[in-house]
Amino acid sequence: MADSKASLSIDGKVIADFPILTGSAGFDVIDIRTLGSHGYFTYDPGFLATASCESAITFIDGGKGILQHRGYAIDDLAKKADYLEVCYILLNGDAPTKSQYDEFKSTITNHTMVHEKLVHFFQGFLPDAHPMAMVCAVVGALSSFYHSDLDINEPTQRMRSAHRLIAKMPTIAAMAYKYSIGQPFVYPRNDLSYAENFLHMMFSVPAEEYKVSPTVAAAMDRIFTLHADHEQNASTSTVRLAGSSGANPYACIAAGVASLWGPAHGGANEACLTMLEEIGSVDNIAKYVAKAKDKNDSFRLMGFGHRVYKNFDPRATVMRETCHEVLKELNIQDPLLDVAMELERIALEDEYFVSKKLYPNVDFYSGIILKAIGIPTSMFTVIFAMSRTVGWISHWDEMLSQPGQKIGRPRQKYTGEINRTFVPLDER
Repeated sequence: MADSKASLSIDGKVIADFPILTGSAGFDVIDIRTLGSHGYFTYDPGFLATASCESAITFIDGGKGILQHRGYAIDDLAKKADYLEVCYILLNGDAPTKSQYDEFKSTITNHTMVHEKLVHFFQGFLPDAHPMAMVCAVVGALSSFYHSDLDINEPTQRMRSAHRLIAKMPTIAAMAYKYSIGQPFVYPRNDLSYAENFLHMMFSVPAEEYKVSPTVAAAMDRIFTLHADHEQNASTSTVRLAGSSGANPYACIAAGVASLWGPAHGGANEACLTMLEEIGSVDNIAKYVAKAKDKNDSFRLMGFGHRVYKNFDPRATVMRETCHEVLKELNIQDPLLDVAMELERIALEDEYFVSKKLYPNVDFYSGIILKAIGIPTSMFTVIFAMSRTVGWISHWDEMLSQPGQKIGRPRQKYTGEINRTFVPLDER
């Protein structure tokens, strides 16, 4: 609602007044939608000070370390709910009753298989294709299998699309992995939980039985939960922008996958593993910590601190506990995991890191867990995309359910040539 107004003055003259809108939490926003009629646009590269939409899904206060989905704190959700319950909350707004949860879980479980023709799509990729390339292409291709159920103005069809995407992403992700290592595809099993089923499709082989560790399955479920949504980040904004044109949900989610693929966005936990490999040994840590403290050195410790969270990443607290549980159960002897644990100890005790609030973040711990489980770094961003699909599709559905939505059309500050005379080719 509009509580007050902000005035725009140019050279001491008031040009216009704009309403100041107040949400339920966070910063107030100035409604500048009529600014163009006064001959001006705002200039905000990266949209760092621009509220691009109105949303009731996720709230972040980076300064206070707050992350809430539909008003529920992320640490409560990670400890007390499973991923599918979080999916229901993101999609529907409230925690489900037991019967609602059971129905939702059954719906997702019974949508996990993909059309057999879709399986053949993978044969068109080279064996060394990046899994994200395969996932991006195959997700976009899903629209060709559900073309009679793509009326984005029909809420029931939108929800069916959401259910299909949440259910089929683990199957597609696991297929991308299996294809990349030359193993046969493993089909989903309805008797397993969401996380168990994903691990089953990733690691089981026809030659022997695969037993899912409850600790590993719980860790996988938490990784899904902690990456389910993160407000208006680059990939979520991409999904919304694509959706504003009326594109089908599968094309929009494929656009989100493509955006997430960028190393500045979804590749953070992969970057953590790359850093650990560069350090190589516990004996080298002191040298690299000194390089990180040196302002003139280009080396950066990846997985410490966060662009949004200026105090601490609330997801990291839960992920740290899970990380240590997994490492204890698996008892893996891996020099890189030793490096990671020593870096964690230093970051939590060293005055330099503590004073700058450079605590290990969720990417640091999730990267360690995924490596310990046996998931290759090329699959890290795929798992991120799989987890984030529910957030993307929730924002897409919310946007389409709001009246008066317009196609996204950012403005620009033009700096090119103007009013040039064109000379025909034979005269140049």
